[in-house]
Amino acid sequence: MNIPIETIRQALGLLPAKMAGCRAMTMIIAIGLQESGFLARRQYGNGPARGFWQFERDGGVKGVMEHPATTSYAAAICLQRGVPFQRSKVWAALETDDVLAVVFARLLLWSDPKPLPALTEQSAAWSLYARTWRPGKPHPEKWPECHANALSALA
Repeated sequence: MNIPIETIRQALGLLPAKMAGCRAMTMIIAIGLQESGFLARRQYGNGPARGFWQFERDGGVKGVMEHPATTSYAAAICLQRGVPFQRSKVWAALETDDVLAVVFARLLLWSDPKPLPALTEQSAAWSLYARTWRPGKPHPEKWPECHANALSALA
C-alpha cells in the first residue's frame, strides 16, 4: 500500500486551513483505500471513474464544481493547476493530477453539511463516505480496515 501522504498534505495546503487536519487526512486516506487502494487512477474495466478517489464526470466532479460551498475553491485550484474549469477537462485531469484529485476529494467532503467525524468514529466516517461518494457497489466490510490503515498511516 503506497499512500501518497505528502501529496495529500500538499493538496490540503492549497485550501483554507479549516479544511486540513487529521480528520480530513484520515477521511481522504480511508476513501482512497476504499475506492482504489491507491493502485488505480482509472476504474478497472475502463469504467467511468478517474483518480485514486474514483470520481465520475457526472457524479463527484459535477457535484464539486456546482455546489455553492465548493465551486469557487474548485475553480481557483483548477486555475492554479492549469486545468480549464470544464467538467470533462477536470475529470480527465484527475487521472494524472493527484493534487487536484485530493482537492476534489476534500471539497466533496466539504460539501456535506455535517462536520468531519472524530478519528475514533469509524461508523460515522463510513456514513459520510457513503453520503458523499454514493458508491454504486459499496463494500462496507472493507471500511474498517481502510479506516484503521488510514489512522495508522498518520501515526
